[in-house]
Amino acid sequence: MPEVTSIKITIDNILAAAESLQGVTIRTPLLPDPLLSGRFGANISLKREDLQVVRSYKIRGAYNKIQGIPLDQLENGVVCASAGNHAQGVAMACCKKGIHGTIYMPSPTPSQKVNQVEMFGKEFVDVVLTGDTFDDAFAEAIEFSKEKNAVFIPPFDDPKIIEGQGTVGKEILEDSHEPIDYLILPIGGGGLAAGVSSYFKVLSPSTKIIGVEPEGAPAMKASIEKGEVVVLDKIDKFVDGAAVKRVGDITFQVCKENLDRVITVPEGRVCKEILRLYNEQAIVVEPAGALSLAALEPLADELKGKNVVCIVSGSNNDITRTMEIKERSLLYEGLKHYFIVNFPQRAGALREFLTDVLGPHDDITHFEYSKKNSRERGPALIGIELQHREDLAPLIERMAKKKFRYEYVNDQPDLFHYLI
Repeated sequence: MPEVTSIKITIDNILAAAESLQGVTIRTPLLPDPLLSGRFGANISLKREDLQVVRSYKIRGAYNKIQGIPLDQLENGVVCASAGNHAQGVAMACCKKGIHGTIYMPSPTPSQKVNQVEMFGKEFVDVVLTGDTFDDAFAEAIEFSKEKNAVFIPPFDDPKIIEGQGTVGKEILEDSHEPIDYLILPIGGGGLAAGVSSYFKVLSPSTKIIGVEPEGAPAMKASIEKGEVVVLDKIDKFVDGAAVKRVGDITFQVCKENLDRVITVPEGRVCKEILRLYNEQAIVVEPAGALSLAALEPLADELKGKNVVCIVSGSNNDITRTMEIKERSLLYEGLKHYFIVNFPQRAGALREFLTDVLGPHDDITHFEYSKKNSRERGPALIGIELQHREDLAPLIERMAKKKFRYEYVNDQPDLFHYLI
């Protein structure tokens, strides 16, 4: 691990970052949320970084980093690797500064995100799609930096990046009319959490700061618990803006000192919050943008009567993911269930299942069946959506009563991911 203990994220440097961002970023609003406040019995406000210029806070750190690099070092441009928001921040910073940037993105990156990077960067940015994963793109970006002597712009583990993200905390404290009891923020690599917490620990030390990670990628939580940076063997990449195998060395040290707690929330809970925000409040967020709000439910008891701020970190959501988001939400809520049902290969078996097994509000949303000519039974993969999670037990009882043999798929991860 590099020596990072001497690095301090200071108030003066965050204030200097705020000055450098004048005219580049917008001061995103800190808005009270009456709906959530009523639901949880707390005074809840949202810091709406989803309304930032590039629809996330990432422009703050990217521009502050590039702004601080001497011009003679920028002759060969800059380079970064990113699958989304960091790329857009770097692209816009390059356009604003009039310098060339090369941005490596994994080949499977949705075209919507690639188009956004090209739109913000205009003629100043080249996008290179390479490899299957972020790690592939990162390795090539590092190699490009060495070969072309281009300045590498890291996504989070850099003082200037952290100080830029820390300006979010400055705005929150300046715009809040009440002392803040709880600040809840998302954690990916840790740049936002490190920057904002550094500002709060000096100017609002009584605020409890809670970091939130997706359950399938708890890199910061695992690192803090072990007392050193750990590398996760595998992660669930669904919350792509916050799913990292390894947090930064600097961000780890700062978060370990500043955060009161790091918790995780299931990806399905995040999906439920994405849909709730859209349906109830017409707010569009990406998965990482919903992390802080997804933490309200598990923290509900201790938040009652408190002043709470949640950072909504971004809104770069790909519309093609909507069905996956809905599916994960239903699975989390216990409303979507998959079975392999062995149907007797006789006329009327399916009709019997529909009339005598399904409840009046149960809905078949997935059905795959292959008839086996030489067998008495044929398997069908059936997805059933329930109106209430309590409807599952009666459904299973009716299958048993009618002697339909089945295998429940939801609780078999390997089989589930293979079939669904």
